[in-house]
Amino acid sequence: MNDLMTLREELLRVLDLCGTFAFAISGATAGMRRGLDVFGVLVLAFAASSFGGIGRDLLIGAVPPAALEDWRYLTVSIVAGLISFYWMSLIEKFRYWVLWVDAAGLAFFAVSGTVKALSFGLNPLMAALLGMITGVGGGMVRDVLLAEIPVVLRSDLYAVAALVGAGIVAAGYVLGQPLPVITILGGLACFVLRVLAIRKGWQLPTAKSPLK
Repeated sequence: MNDLMTLREELLRVLDLCGTFAFAISGATAGMRRGLDVFGVLVLAFAASSFGGIGRDLLIGAVPPAALEDWRYLTVSIVAGLISFYWMSLIEKFRYWVLWVDAAGLAFFAVSGTVKALSFGLNPLMAALLGMITGVGGGMVRDVLLAEIPVVLRSDLYAVAALVGAGIVAAGYVLGQPLPVITILGGLACFVLRVLAIRKGWQLPTAKSPLK
């Protein structure tokens, strides 16, 4: 039992830190494109990479939140922000790659949020919803800080991809499948669906403008 708990904790930490790095790159890049200074870029990197996890931890009562308790989260977001700031010209040459990084961050956080919610005793359905919230939370804060409509409300299958990945993890948990296997499958499903949506322009029906 102790070995299983240790494995779960280590897996959560790895997923969270990978998601932190990916979303910090995405947040910092968005800040650079809006002309923010280095401090603003680092603030945006931390907000984008950490607020999804902070919201998750507050909702399930895991306080203080991991992103505020563990120095590695702040360190990873600062390193990613500085990389973006000083190598922006290189990142701009691979602008499409940034969308892939964002998709990877979405996948990491969607599955880590679900796993942590399950470990705190939430039922699988609510755990999957919390996993989705974890995945989209940082991006929503990033967009609000930049005075933009959150990408989750207007982008191609963003929240849906997170929910699919989280749902696979929750379903695998119910079926008693190994934790590493279901996290990999859920993460891959989220990432692939998001990338395909970007490449092929898949999206949900949008609201029609009212007649004047």
